[in-house]
Amino acid sequence: MPLAEHLRELRDRLLKAVLAIVAGTVLAAFFYDQLLDFLTVPYFQAVETLEENGQDINEALTFSGIADPFTFALKISLVAGLVVSSPVWLYQIWAFIVPALHRNERRWTILFCAIAGPLFIIGFVTGYLVLPKGIELLMGFTPDFASNFNALPDYLAFVLRILLVFSVAFEIPLFVVLLNAMGAVSGAQLARSRSWIIVATFVFAAIATPSTDPLTMVVLALPMTLLFLIAEAIAHLTDRRRAKRAAAEGLAVGDDEMSDITVEHQPEDDLPSDLDTPDDPRPAP
Repeated sequence: MPLAEHLRELRDRLLKAVLAIVAGTVLAAFFYDQLLDFLTVPYFQAVETLEENGQDINEALTFSGIADPFTFALKISLVAGLVVSSPVWLYQIWAFIVPALHRNERRWTILFCAIAGPLFIIGFVTGYLVLPKGIELLMGFTPDFASNFNALPDYLAFVLRILLVFSVAFEIPLFVVLLNAMGAVSGAQLARSRSWIIVATFVFAAIATPSTDPLTMVVLALPMTLLFLIAEAIAHLTDRRRAKRAAAEGLAVGDDEMSDITVEHQPEDDLPSDLDTPDDPRPAP
């Protein structure tokens, strides 16, 4: 298509995506109370656990401005609308890109989407389950003479960061598998760098999690390490399959081996000599 047609298609698909997000936001607004309960359950579970352990904290979730309740409800509805409408706007992105992909690229993209979705959900659920313990550990440092009042917008940002970090972190091993499938990294390279990658995983978990408690870091780092080991095993299997296919096609050549190229040489007697000159057909003077 010409450039103008591409721009028109992009405009139409963006419009459909925005309308889907707006519709999802409006729909989520009708379930604001349920969404608020869903987000604050980890907080109240942490407070209840602290009270059961004998630590009575003067705590509260608060608003600091007159318009804060409205903007907070709008933020929650918008986030929920993005999640609810994600199949629509993700499809619009896919439908705009897919005509430019080759058949094998489409296959890898479909496989990526099929695996990325469940991994994202698993990371989201893991982050939500670890939230109460993380909040409990952080609020446990509150002195007896101090109160712990938390603004709801700040609490929402904290929860969303935790959930997003866990969800995205669970996708990293999938990118490792895709890099191996494209030939950018091999299973042997991953095995040689395994110890450093595991250390980097724990460092990433310590930096990425908004909370500073070690439990949240370990809960994030251990599944990431396990997923990386699974990705490494898949990379080894992919490399073996690729090597067998190359060997069957006669293309398996080591890095330090010469390629099997034969050059046919002519006998020296048949080679023309620079000293040989053709007979002059003209008669001698």
